[in-house]
Amino acid sequence: MTDVANFRKRTYISAFGEGWGLYSEYLGIEAGMYENPYHNFGRLTYEMWRACRLVVDTGIHTQGWSREQAINYLASNTALSLHNVTTEIDRYISWPGQTLSYKIGELTIKRLRNEAEQALGENFDLRDFHDQLLKHGSMPLSMLDTVITGYINEQKINNARNDHEKSRPS
Repeated sequence: MTDVANFRKRTYISAFGEGWGLYSEYLGIEAGMYENPYHNFGRLTYEMWRACRLVVDTGIHTQGWSREQAINYLASNTALSLHNVTTEIDRYISWPGQTLSYKIGELTIKRLRNEAEQALGENFDLRDFHDQLLKHGSMPLSMLDTVITGYINEQKINNARNDHEKSRPS
């Protein structure tokens, strides 16, 4: 990216970056990469871990859970080793809301994709949509919403123009 402020080139917004990561995992389902339940097991294990992270993050930062309560919850509800559980809990303690941010990022990207699919119908191009998502780099979700809404509106105008051109007599 050459046409953005320097701070934008070095900024990493967790909701955007990790939201894209979770959304990308979803693409594996759509692409048929998980041929049977065993192939899907690893992905589902991570889904469970992230669901538990949401509970732990909320427990620690809004419900006053102790470190020990959080460790016990994560150890009881995931396949992580106790060493991994304790190191993860220490990370969650030091980064409030990070877990929530990337889940909101994933849900936002899925919502924006659904809006683009609905608005553009048969003219929706998944690759182009992904290019639009990524071409500006990491950004706040409100900015992403603006970018994708602008993209949808531009595509609708271009599609209407193309339809008009096709309907004109030769």
